[in-house]
Amino acid sequence: MTAAQADLVRSELDLPEDLTLDTPRVEDGAAIWRIARDSKALDLNSSYSYLLWCRDFAATSVVARDADGGPVGFITGYVRPERPETLVVWQVAVDHAQRGRGLAATLLDGLVKRVAATGVRGIETTITPDNTASNRLFTSFAERHQAPLEREVLFHGGLFPDGAHEPEVLYRIGPLGSLGPSADRT
Repeated sequence: MTAAQADLVRSELDLPEDLTLDTPRVEDGAAIWRIARDSKALDLNSSYSYLLWCRDFAATSVVARDADGGPVGFITGYVRPERPETLVVWQVAVDHAQRGRGLAATLLDGLVKRVAATGVRGIETTITPDNTASNRLFTSFAERHQAPLEREVLFHGGLFPDGAHEPEVLYRIGPLGSLGPSADRT
């Protein structure tokens, strides 16, 4: 990305001066795994899976980089094979030091804007009922983009083989009415 392109993205997404959005690279896998682990909110996947994610799903994922180029936040996603107009957001995490700056919303807006050029018109994600931060993130995204939001339990807790797991509630957002951030964003 050129400096001019970075400035355009920064102004369109209200990105702080010290951060940039980028496509993840395999070399980012370890840092992304650590951010996910330290979040204490995500189901942690193997470190190997984050390396694969950065290789195979980089085009549908995004990373925020600090001034030194290190990852400080990420979203991993993929396009559903049966519904190529739907981006499935797998995980969202922001480093503790970067929280409270609206970075998760900026990452989500930036990623959706990028994949919209490939025909994506909606988002799906799953959120456990106790994850208020993710609930707020996706609810406010739907409001910001004037998009309908539907919720339904996708996987009830009894389906998980590892014991007590809260249900995973499917959030379906779309069709998306506005792919750029609105002026009333907070």
